[in-house]
Amino acid sequence: MKNPALKFLALALTIGCVGAARADGLEALQEFVRDVKTGKASFTQTVSSPDGTRKKTSSGSFEFARPNQFRFAYTKPFEQLIVGDGQKVWLYDADLNQVSSRRMGEALGSTPAALLAGGNLAKDFELRALPSAQGLDWVQATPRQRDGSIQQMRIAFKGRELAALELVDGFGQRSELKFSAVSSNPAFPADRFKFVMPAGADLIEQ
Repeated sequence: MKNPALKFLALALTIGCVGAARADGLEALQEFVRDVKTGKASFTQTVSSPDGTRKKTSSGSFEFARPNQFRFAYTKPFEQLIVGDGQKVWLYDADLNQVSSRRMGEALGSTPAALLAGGNLAKDFELRALPSAQGLDWVQATPRQRDGSIQQMRIAFKGRELAALELVDGFGQRSELKFSAVSSNPAFPADRFKFVMPAGADLIEQ
């Protein structure tokens, strides 16, 4: 190819094809579910009222092992622990020294834990790639079972790394989780997702 203009055009077309082949949020999510069997991250969560005038911020850590084992440990402003052991979901409120539990199938449903730690997303969600924004690739996850608890969720990736999750619940409240210090496929002890009742805690089974 001796013509410099044709050579430049060929290079531009090649770059354009590479750009078009860039993975979107849906592909990133599918690879995340397929390739990341265990994971952990820190998170900051902001919950906004429907009119956006009131906001509450909390933070903690998140760990998971597929399928359906996870730990959400809130440390600020109040200590709470949510553990999914594959059979049940346990919620511990440290201030009340109270534990509640529900069967996994009843508690998980179309929740963020199902989206992040589940094994079959197509069963629980309708998934659709969204336009990239602010350097993140987004995918929308709409629950197939409309029980009213969650209207929709969006999950974002920066490249192949989990970056953020947003959801709107049945009351119009918006929750935004931003993840940091993300680690893919770490090794966990065998009992990491086993819930141990705190001494003297009251148990409420639902």
